[in-house]
Parts: sequence; structure tokens; C-alpha cells
Amino acid sequence: MINLTAIVPFYNEENTLKQSVERLLNEDIFSEIILSDDNSRDNSLEIAKTLSHEYQHIKYISSDINLGKGNAINNAVSILNTSHVVIHDADLEYFPEDIVQMYEKAIENQNSLILGSRFKGTKKRENVYLRTYFANRVMSTFFSLVNFYWVSDVATCYKLMPSNFLKNISIKEQGFSIEIEVLSKFLKYNKHILEIPISYEGRSYDEGKKIKVTDGIMYIINTLKYRFI
Repeated sequence: MINLTAIVPFYNEENTLKQSVERLLNEDIFSEIILSDDNSRDNSLEIAKTLSHEYQHIKYISSDINLGKGNAINNAVSILNTSHVVIHDADLEYFPEDIVQMYEKAIENQNSLILGSRFKGTKKRENVYLRTYFANRVMSTFFSLVNFYWVSDVATCYKLMPSNFLKNISIKEQGFSIEIEVLSKFLKYNKHILEIPISYEGRSYDEGKKIKVTDGIMYIINTLKYRFI
């Protein structure tokens, strides 16, 4: 058997953080949950602290400066105590019951990266912006061609992987490009990525969505950077 940590990176998610963590708590597969605050300025930190006091297996950590999702994840890596780790965003776009299926696949493939794909299978998906949907498709195709390895959804949050992998690489990206960095470096660590269909319910920018056009451009640039440099 393996044991699993969920890292929840967040920044100013007071409207969704509690419900997002409750979704994780509904699935009895997590040995620990790390709430990693990227220097929130709203009530998110108080919500996270309350959750960490209520549940023994929930830890709260914070950054002194707001740098991005990659920074929040990197801060949590050093305190991982489980064999495997998965990332879960605090924005209610993802559903942890999908992590259960990923976890079951990881038990049989303990040295692989299990990726939750929003483009495989027939699970329920709601995309608010068609441009984001098509951009993800283009970025995934580009990444696959550059790396000679098909990955259907490079921008997905749900990636379950061995903790030792994250601990043994030097994470450089502080923003959303950590998605590309992790996949690129994993293909050099172990060229074995398994994909599991997941559900998705995208939110709008008015609801707090943070990824921007410039992040998509950086995805393309960093695909080349981590493949050839």
C-alpha cells in the first residue's frame, strides 16, 4: 500500500477554501492535507488555520510573499511525510472522488505519475471559456510533440506522483508553469504517465479564476525550455 498527501495551494480563496477542503475530507484516502497559503490578504488564512486546528492531519503553512502556485507547492514539499502526493486546487473546479481512482491506479503503478485528464473519457465537464478549452488542447498537443510522449491535458491540476520525485528535483517555476516543469522533469525521471478521466467545473474570472493569457504563453516557452535546456 501507499499513503497520500494532498497539497492545497491557495491565494485569496475565502469563498471556496472551506468547501474545497471538505471535499477532500469526504474521501478517506489522505494521510495528511497541507494547506499552503501564498500570502493571502483575505480571510483565507483564518479559514485554513481553523481547519488545521479542527483536524489533526491538516497542516497549515504560509509564505511571506505572494509569488504564485509553484511557490505554494514548493513550500509544502519539504514537509511531505507520505510516499505519494497529489495537488488539489482550492477553487472548486475539481472533485476529489476522481483522486480515489487515481490513487487506486497508483497502488498498481507506484513509480508512475497519474494524471487526471479533462479531455479523456465522458465524465461531466463544464468549460466557461471556449478559448481556454482550445488553448489547453493546443498546449497539450505542442507539449506532446516536443517531448515525443502523448499527454492529453498538461494544464490539469490533478497530478499524483511519488513524493521522492518532487523532493529530489529543484522546482524553479513559481507560477502556473509549474505544471509544465513537473511533467517535463517527470518524463526524464520515469517516462511513464498514466491518465485517468476526471470531472471538471470551470469558474469565471468574476468568480476568482487567476490564470491569464500570459501564463499560456509561458507554458509554450517553458515546454521548450525544460525539453532542451
